[in-house]
Amino acid sequence: MERIVVLGAGGFGREALDVIEAINSVSPRWDVVGVIDDAPAAVQLDRLAARGVPWLGALDTFLDSSGEPVWFTVAIGSPAARQRLHARLEGAGHRPATLVHPAAHVGSLVSLAPGTIICGGAQISTNVTIGVGGHVNPNATIGHDSTLHDWVSINPAAVVSGEVTIGATSLVGAGAVILQGLLVGEGALIGAAACVTRSVEPGRTVKGVPAR
Repeated sequence: MERIVVLGAGGFGREALDVIEAINSVSPRWDVVGVIDDAPAAVQLDRLAARGVPWLGALDTFLDSSGEPVWFTVAIGSPAARQRLHARLEGAGHRPATLVHPAAHVGSLVSLAPGTIICGGAQISTNVTIGVGGHVNPNATIGHDSTLHDWVSINPAAVVSGEVTIGATSLVGAGAVILQGLLVGEGALIGAAACVTRSVEPGRTVKGVPAR
């Protein structure tokens, strides 16, 4: 068993724990050391305690006291925060894990970079590339020949059609749809339930049907 820590005690942190537990139920691999979070709410600590997972304290505390390197996953929704925290852990010698729920479908010739989390029910088609620290939430779909650059978040039930390129640190909201062949620029935000019918410039927020 390989030791792993989860960064983030919120909802997605606990969903990442679900992914780890599902992986272990098929083929035991991960020994969860605990969860790191700088300022978890009391309710979050109660929810961790209910499943028997310890809170390891703040990131600085963990980095100051950690011994040999462990695997880690950064289970935080904000792409920019995820990038920053990932860099701190990796810079301290810890290793980013790639986690794929066994109930996700991953097609042929798919490339998943370190730090990726693929949740249950996700559908990843053929010839898809997902960069470092990518998150694909439950029941999201990534179409064929699409490229998601580093730190992209695809929220639940979003649909990324085929041959779409999404720039680094972008976030696609729950239930949003991006039509085929479009480019979403770096740092863009696609609102929940939006339908993106034309390419989105870097740093832009779009929402609505069609997205504007």
